[in-house]
Amino acid sequence: MARELSTIGVVGLGTMGAGIVEVFARNGLRVCAVEVDAAGLDRGRAHLEHSTARAVARGKLTEAEQAELIGRVRFAGSLDDLADCDLVVEAVPEHLDLKREIFGKLDSIVRPDTILATNTSSLSVTEISVSTHNPRRVVGMHFFNPAPVLRFVEVIRTVVTEDAVVEDVKALAARLGKMPVVVGDKAGFIANALLFGYLNHAVSMYESRYATREDIDAAMQLGCGLPMGPLALMDLIGLDTAYEILDTMYKQGRERLHAPSPLIKQMVTAGLKGRKSGRGFYTYAEPGSSQVVDDGLTPAAEAGEHEALRPVSRVGVVGSGTMATGIIEVFAKGGYDVVFVARGSEKVAAVTAAIGKSLEKAVQRGKLSDDDRRAALARVTGSTRLEDLASCDLVVEAVVEELSVKQALFENLDEICKPGAILATTTSSLPVVECAAATQRARDVVGMHFFNPAPVMKLVEVVHTVSTADDVVATVTDVCRRLGKHPVTCGDRAGFIVNALLFPYLNDAVKMLEAHYAGADDIDTAMKTGCGYPMGPFELLDVVGLDVSLAIQRQLYLEFRERGYAPAPLLEQLVTAGYLGRKVGRGFRTYA
Repeated sequence: MARELSTIGVVGLGTMGAGIVEVFARNGLRVCAVEVDAAGLDRGRAHLEHSTARAVARGKLTEAEQAELIGRVRFAGSLDDLADCDLVVEAVPEHLDLKREIFGKLDSIVRPDTILATNTSSLSVTEISVSTHNPRRVVGMHFFNPAPVLRFVEVIRTVVTEDAVVEDVKALAARLGKMPVVVGDKAGFIANALLFGYLNHAVSMYESRYATREDIDAAMQLGCGLPMGPLALMDLIGLDTAYEILDTMYKQGRERLHAPSPLIKQMVTAGLKGRKSGRGFYTYAEPGSSQVVDDGLTPAAEAGEHEALRPVSRVGVVGSGTMATGIIEVFAKGGYDVVFVARGSEKVAAVTAAIGKSLEKAVQRGKLSDDDRRAALARVTGSTRLEDLASCDLVVEAVVEELSVKQALFENLDEICKPGAILATTTSSLPVVECAAATQRARDVVGMHFFNPAPVMKLVEVVHTVSTADDVVATVTDVCRRLGKHPVTCGDRAGFIVNALLFPYLNDAVKMLEAHYAGADDIDTAMKTGCGYPMGPFELLDVVGLDVSLAIQRQLYLEFRERGYAPAPLLEQLVTAGYLGRKVGRGFRTYA
């Protein structure tokens, strides 16, 4: 049985340390909070008082409970005051020498049975532990920021940590209402090892001017449902902290994708550390503020309006699948006359019925009036002949994701459609320029990548090739806005924004599972409760389909030739075995 730990010490009262103090005190534990100077103690005390006052204002604590909570905390300026603690948690800045010095001192102050824990997010717990005479009682206890809110805690065991110590800390975390996961001592542990590779990739994407900071962040929020975009998250974490974590991960694993992007080091050197300094990838109202203010990189409201827009009133859609049907509905509800082309009258009827059913559901849910439903249906015309697209101003291709099929279609559309008509492909992974090359009007060809389900998802990636005319990009962007969508623009390369950032992260998660570092459930828990992701990587892979995921990852690897993008062997093996995810009842998990 795990022993009960009742008196806790916390060393370091920055944002994280003060949050950890609050977590323990909220759960009835006595806490001794230590800082090296009076100013640090005052900041820690103020942080605790401010945080609990907000909880009172929100009705989550009464004033009496706040007073009791604060009364359980004793602030001290010396490590000697921790002598009688059952557990001491270190939460000082991420500097190995500093942490080793503190653990060396604590080792001679606390009782022999006191557990020593570090809240490090990236440094080796083993290297910290050997600064003590008894490294068997040293463990990692990694909380996530803000500690009172996020439920995930990584409990890190070294090769010498006693089992009883791990069980005691795990039981305490559960008692605090957290979701503890035990892992080995590897740089980044679970969450940061997956998160920071993705963040570093986003910085590289921005550094290469592939897309703007606003478009990168919007793409990941709207396309993946993430709580924050990667660059805004870097500013929240602190670019100096992010650099230290990435550098530590790279030194331990020598994975080039973890080598900090040069831009991060340059910004840190220039003092652009994110919210804490008032400026990072974005500019803030003042240091420490979360309010973003306009700066020289903020897109002007009228951006792109100087381009003469091509008139678009009649839209064509080619395809009869789920995505095509959703896109037809989006355009019809947006007020455009739509002609869609499907193979055979049966498929035309099926698409029309599916749109009618979807619009009726929207009426029943109060999201659409019956008059608007009838008007939208009246705008839709089905056909089996490509020639009926001749008068369209914009034609959107949404056929099977095979290049030869798309190229043949674009060759036909080039001959059929009127001069000046825009030809768009909804491909999520194939080169748009390959479709453009099949025509004699490469300037008029653009990518228009909707996300599934198209009527619900607001994001559209507008993909320009090296040949796409500026007025085509401006026109399609304007059309997206009129449809109530959020367009982001980017160049024509594998994965565009969303898939290029998402799938390497998913691939890294498979590699972590393959290495037996953590189980699928623990990895999913880490990303959902530690990072606020709506789905864990293995849940998402099973939903997307392992075959689809493998195809996208292969495309990324072939284009970028980056070793870290090579599909994880486990992913390839599961696809070969026919375990493709939910659609077949088995993937990383088995379904009923």
